Amino acid sequence: MLRRLYDAVITLSEKKSAPWYMGAVSFAESSFFPIPPDAMLVPMALARPDRAYFFALVCTLASVAGGLAGYAIGALLYDSVGLWIVSLYGYHTKLEAFRAAYTEWGAWIILIKGLTPIPYKLVTIASGFSGFNLFWFVVLSTITRGIRFFLLAFLLNRWGDAAREFIERRLGLVTAALAVIVVAGFVIAVKVI
Repeated sequence: MLRRLYDAVITLSEKKSAPWYMGAVSFAESSFFPIPPDAMLVPMALARPDRAYFFALVCTLASVAGGLAGYAIGALLYDSVGLWIVSLYGYHTKLEAFRAAYTEWGAWIILIKGLTPIPYKLVTIASGFSGFNLFWFVVLSTITRGIRFFLLAFLLNRWGDAAREFIERRLGLVTAALAVIVVAGFVIAVKVI
């Protein structure tokens, strides 16, 4: 099943609509969706290393736009939609402490957590909930998400063929390692937030 999914994303990367699908995943991940855009960015950049930077740009812009939707959920709909999303991840009891930390460390929280496997939607919702400055939220989100996606694009563009060969030979192992990283991000978030 994993091989078919991987092959489907590789095949998708050849289609003109591929960036739209990846953009939709990037947008949704920043506000409510649990799967990070890396799941599409990596195979698409491996299939088309010449378009890796374009794919990173799409991920960055869509992620920041999705971050604005997450910010709006936190600012305008926290008591309904925002609380429900945050509760899905088990953070509803710690959000007040997170909100207080935003008063002093908001910019650093956005920059650091935007690079980690900690779900970015929690940062976007908490930013809106805490009333973090919207202009700086957009600037910092663009920086942190851009660094994350463009660094990945650089690595895949530079070592794409070798990385593709390694990943395709060890797809199960690579997927398991990525799953461990994502789970570790959730665990760290629970401890930190």
